[in-house]
Amino acid sequence: MKITISEIPDEGLHAEFEETVTFDIVPSPVQAKLKIQKVGAEVVVNGNITVDIQLQCSRCLKDFKRDLFFPFEVVFHPVEQLEGEEHREIKAEELNMGFYSKDELDLTDLVKEQIMLNLPMKPLCNNLCKGICPQCGADLSAGDCGCTGRDIDSRLVGLKKLLDKGT
Repeated sequence: MKITISEIPDEGLHAEFEETVTFDIVPSPVQAKLKIQKVGAEVVVNGNITVDIQLQCSRCLKDFKRDLFFPFEVVFHPVEQLEGEEHREIKAEELNMGFYSKDELDLTDLVKEQIMLNLPMKPLCNNLCKGICPQCGADLSAGDCGCTGRDIDSRLVGLKKLLDKGT
């Protein structure tokens, strides 16, 4: 969905849409409720995004679905403001900043970006997931696999003997 910036009224624009995005982890359409306001040359976009995502648990490797709902705010500046600037370190208050060009703002790109920024770093099917056995690969959340102990790396057998002597 693209917005023409010069057509945004002074009181702002409310946009509510459902759109399919091209992500493997997003099997269903994304729902977004946005408020778009023009403040001088800046465009402030804030709102909420609701999306179902398909992830893989980082402990047990099972696929699971999760609903994500998150608010966000991004301030867009004309790309012309960047011209002539050399590389510089960004400040903390500039992290929610974006740029637009040619009097047009692509909300689909904004929604994709916000989904990526709000994905969990370590997705878990649930907080109590025990993962898989490093020896046999059994799901430890389903029950004990029966493996007796961990195989010791042959290079560390000497250290194990020293530990056994100490006890």
